[in-house]
Amino acid sequence: MLPTFVIGLREGLEATLIISIIATFLRRNGASLRGMWIGASTAVVLSLGVGVALQAVDHALPQRQQEMLETVIAVVAVVFVTGMILWMRSHARFLKRDLESAAETALGDGTTTALTVMVFLAVLREGFETAVFLLGTFQASTNPQSAAGGALLGILVSIGIGYGIYMGGVKLNLARFFKVTGVFLVLVAAGLVLKALRTAHEASWVTFGQGTTVDLSWLAPNGAIRTALISGVLGMPRDPRQVELLGWALFLVPVMALTLWPATWRLPARVVRRVSLAVAGLMVAVAAILFIGVSMPAIAVPVRGPSTAVAPPVSRSTGSAAR
Repeated sequence: MLPTFVIGLREGLEATLIISIIATFLRRNGASLRGMWIGASTAVVLSLGVGVALQAVDHALPQRQQEMLETVIAVVAVVFVTGMILWMRSHARFLKRDLESAAETALGDGTTTALTVMVFLAVLREGFETAVFLLGTFQASTNPQSAAGGALLGILVSIGIGYGIYMGGVKLNLARFFKVTGVFLVLVAAGLVLKALRTAHEASWVTFGQGTTVDLSWLAPNGAIRTALISGVLGMPRDPRQVELLGWALFLVPVMALTLWPATWRLPARVVRRVSLAVAGLMVAVAAILFIGVSMPAIAVPVRGPSTAVAPPVSRSTGSAAR
């Protein structure tokens, strides 16, 4: 419930912030809010339709195809949330200014058509990200009902905060809020990486690195609160495999470092280039180690057995007996 609550809160707040900032701008300039509401409501309905359609397709597929689709959804969700975290890291401080500038440009032609399209695209992006990310989290959850309740509660809280910001009664440090929730979502996304590698193996896409590593059943017994933290928030199963832990760490460490890195710190271009080359070299080395050191599963080739054809019966002469 906690991961989906934070997802619903953060993603919902991004959408409500867009709406509240534009609504405040329009109210201050005496413009109608009708076009904004049309664009926002259309985007919300379309996002819900995408989520429902993906879930329906997933249930209608055979088991192996379900694992394939769940792998793709998890990978897309990880890409979305990573891009969103990194984008908001550098744009949260100037979100209000940028939105108001875009709204002023959209109203420059004297109509609200351009503004309606702008709000529709902005909310659709947030809604589509939310639908895919929540769907991936639901599929990894052991209690979908609780996960859905957490997402709904987070969205309702975000609507309340957005309305408070619109009315002027709520002051929120957006940069700090998005940084704190970004750290949490990086952990959730790392769990989705691990889950994607597990479903990819069940879909026969990832067949290497399946050796066991540690047994976490003692740390996450059934019914314990820490079990919900480890499996629900971190996405860590009780029996993580080699490739799963490797993928989890390779995602978590650099993305968490980027999330926590102060936006005011600027590295020289030379240092950035060297770090990029070092990371690329590390990835190549890891891939080479996996290729050389991890044995691929043997392919079972059917062996033709001895012929079991029945020989035709031999006719025997039944000539008359000698006398």
